[in-house]
Amino acid sequence: MINKLKNFFHRNRHSIAVFVLLNAACAVCIMLVAARVAYSDSRRHTGLIWNLFLAWIPFMLAYFAHAFSWRRVLLYLIIPIVAFLWLIFFPNAPYMLTDLQDLTRGTSGAPLWYDVLIVVWCSWTGMLLGVISLYLMQDIVFRSFGRAAGWIFVFAISGLSSFGIYIGRFVRLNSWDILQDPAETAMEILGLVIDPSMRLAAFTLLYTFFFLFVFLLLYSFSHMLREHNSNAQESREQVVSIQPSNARK
Repeated sequence: MINKLKNFFHRNRHSIAVFVLLNAACAVCIMLVAARVAYSDSRRHTGLIWNLFLAWIPFMLAYFAHAFSWRRVLLYLIIPIVAFLWLIFFPNAPYMLTDLQDLTRGTSGAPLWYDVLIVVWCSWTGMLLGVISLYLMQDIVFRSFGRAAGWIFVFAISGLSSFGIYIGRFVRLNSWDILQDPAETAMEILGLVIDPSMRLAAFTLLYTFFFLFVFLLLYSFSHMLREHNSNAQESREQVVSIQPSNARK
């Protein structure tokens, strides 16, 4: 039993490390906000904790979808429902980047540098939760429909999430509105699509490019490490294969 646990943790050490670090980051965010509330007797930035909770929802949905996707029956029965819920809640993760604009209202009761640290730490944690959840969903599409479909999925979700961020920030609609009153919410969104403003177009386009940049950078970095480990392993195997031949000589 102990050996099985050791093997499990060894095989999944990187995934476990990511999960632990994300939880640690959220714990730090909560402590930073709690310290500010205690110091300044103000509840400013407490909404960031709720936003972090919302950012965890697409992450957990993507994690369960990825775990279930290895079973073909569940892939077609459960995954579509989970994917729909994930799509609704996914914009809540990158949405936290827009919380940075709260700093323009000035600060009271705490130093500005402390407020900057709180908002940046929370927004970056939310961003990472979104990137990882998108990576997990992309992997499902990769395995089910091919590499090209996987990248089309990433680009499409990046654009849709940017549009969703705009709706949440400026129209003040959220994920719960879609579930509680889908008809009225759909009509309001349709009105934005039919007659988009310049602000909507610029916001959606720029946020799509930014999110894609972050995703592609982290994606490339993870694969760079894989290539490095693979090349190092090949070099060690070549050295091992050369040494016996030299010994025979």
